[in-house]
Amino acid sequence: MSKIGLALSGGGARGMAHLGALKALEEYGVNISMISGTSAGSIAGAFYCAGYKPDEILQIISQTGFLKSVRPAWSWTGLLSMDGFKDMMLKYIPKNTFEDLVTPLTVAATEIRLGQVIYFSEGELINRVIASSSIPALFNPVQLNGHFYVDGGMMDNLPVRPLVGKCDFIIGCHCNPVYQKFDIKNVREIVERSLNMAINVNSSVSKSFCNIVIEPTDLGRFTTFDLNRAKEIFDIGYNFVKQNFKPEDFRLKVNELKS
Repeated sequence: MSKIGLALSGGGARGMAHLGALKALEEYGVNISMISGTSAGSIAGAFYCAGYKPDEILQIISQTGFLKSVRPAWSWTGLLSMDGFKDMMLKYIPKNTFEDLVTPLTVAATEIRLGQVIYFSEGELINRVIASSSIPALFNPVQLNGHFYVDGGMMDNLPVRPLVGKCDFIIGCHCNPVYQKFDIKNVREIVERSLNMAINVNSSVSKSFCNIVIEPTDLGRFTTFDLNRAKEIFDIGYNFVKQNFKPEDFRLKVNELKS
């Protein structure tokens, strides 16, 4: 039986589109054998691989309120701490290991001192998901075994590499399109757009290894912190798959690889 891998990009609140896409893929009968994720993609991937359904994950994140779980860090290494979000994840994924997940997961994070991307797929889960999601300067780096990790998107925002050679068919779900209409309003938006453009450079190579790329262009009008629009973003991911792909697109391509 062919193995289907799914790579989930980072993108902050835009990552809620991954959940919508996953719901559509489930309805199409696409069985995911392995997931790799960066930042928001690692969060979505962790919950999904733990056995939660897309609608359940949307409800968990929306009701918990990510911004409410973020605490002031009062540290020179970051303005905010994700300790509250870690507590929330532990509530829903108490076993907290890669080995206890229903579906295999790989999480990408950046070792900030070495300038290298590191892929985690075993051992403690949640600290590594937090590391993958820690935007530099905004959140504290995560220290693990003497190393300091920040957002995986800095080096690999669409982590296809862990799936290559292990999966027969790879789907990339990218939620960071560069919106073509941009009005300069403030410094924060300029910084966010500049980072988004830089991240897209490393994503373009990853896309070339995918058999199918899911990239809803409408996501470009949302910001990293638009979590109050989570359901709207979720629906964009769901509708994009439904409007642009058919079940046969996935099954035929997989069957072609087997022949």
